[in-house]
Amino acid sequence: MEQMMFGIMMYLVALLTIGGIYAVIALGLNMHWGVSGLFNAGIAGFFAIGAYTSAILTTPTSIKHLGGFDLPVWLGMLASMIAAGIVAYAVGRICLRLRSDYLAIATIGIAEIFRLVLKNESWMTNGTRGIANVPKPFEDLGTPWSQLAFLAVVIVIVAAVYVVVERALNAPWGRVMRAIRENDDAAEAAGKDVVRFRLEAFVFGAMFMGLGGAMTAHSFKFIGPEATEPLLTTFLVWVMLIIGGSGNNRGAILGAIIVWAIWSMTQILTGFLPPDLAVRAATLRVFLVGLLLQVVLQRFSRGLIPEKSPTAAAATISQKVTPAP
Repeated sequence: MEQMMFGIMMYLVALLTIGGIYAVIALGLNMHWGVSGLFNAGIAGFFAIGAYTSAILTTPTSIKHLGGFDLPVWLGMLASMIAAGIVAYAVGRICLRLRSDYLAIATIGIAEIFRLVLKNESWMTNGTRGIANVPKPFEDLGTPWSQLAFLAVVIVIVAAVYVVVERALNAPWGRVMRAIRENDDAAEAAGKDVVRFRLEAFVFGAMFMGLGGAMTAHSFKFIGPEATEPLLTTFLVWVMLIIGGSGNNRGAILGAIIVWAIWSMTQILTGFLPPDLAVRAATLRVFLVGLLLQVVLQRFSRGLIPEKSPTAAAATISQKVTPAP
C-alpha cells in the first residue's frame, strides 16, 4: 500500500512538473495570440532552439556534439531565452507584416527549417541520437527529494513568468497591444507603431517558449528530435491555450495542467488496450484531446477562464477602491 501511494505521489509530481513547463510555453503563446493576435504556428522551432541552446551550454565535454561548456543550469536557461529572442527578432522582421493566415504558414515553415537543421547538424546536436547527460537541478538529492526540488523550481519559474506577463499586460503597453489586436488600423491612426509593438510581443513570447524548451531538456536530462515534434510542442500548446482561455494568463496555466493531465493519463489507459489497438494509441490520444476541445468550446466558447473585457475589469477595480457609503 505504501509503495502504491509513493508511486501515485511521484506520478503527480511528474505530472505537475511537465504541466508547469507547458504552462510557461502557453503563457508565451498567450502573448502572441491572446494579447497580440499573432497566429504563431511555429512554437516547435523556438522550443527546439531553447532546448538545444541550454543543453549544449550546460553539458560536460563530449565528442558527440558541440558542448563541454559545463555552465550552470540557470545560465543555460537564460541563454535559451536570449537565443530564442534573437531568432524571433529576425523572424519577426521578415514575417510580422503578413496577414494572420500567411503569418501562420510562414512560422510553420521557419520552425521546420530550424528543427531540420538541428536534427541534421550532427556535429552540433548529435543528430537523431540527441544530447544526453543534460544536468538537472538538485539531481544529487536522490528520490523523491530531487523531483520535489525540481518541481519547486518549475513552480517558481511559472509564478515569475506569470507576474512579469501580468504586469506587462496591465501596463499601458498591454492596453496598446489589445488595441492593435482588435483594430490595428485604428491603432496606427492613433499614432502607434503597430509593427514595432507586434515585434516586441513576438520576441517576448518566443523567449518563454525557448525557456520552456530548456526546462524540458533539463527535466528529462535529454533532448532529441522526438521531443520537438509539432504534435507535442505546437498542437498541444494551442489546445491548452484555447481550452484554458485565450487572453487570460490564469486560463493559459489552467489549460496547460488540464490538457497535459489528460494526455498523460490516456497514455496509461492505452497501455491496457489489446495489442491490435495499442499500435493506434497515439491516434486515440489525439482524438481524445480533440474531443475535449470540442466539448469545452461547446460549453465555454471563450475557454474555461475567459479574458475579462476592459469594461468589466475597470468595474471590478472601481468596486474595490470605492468606499462603501
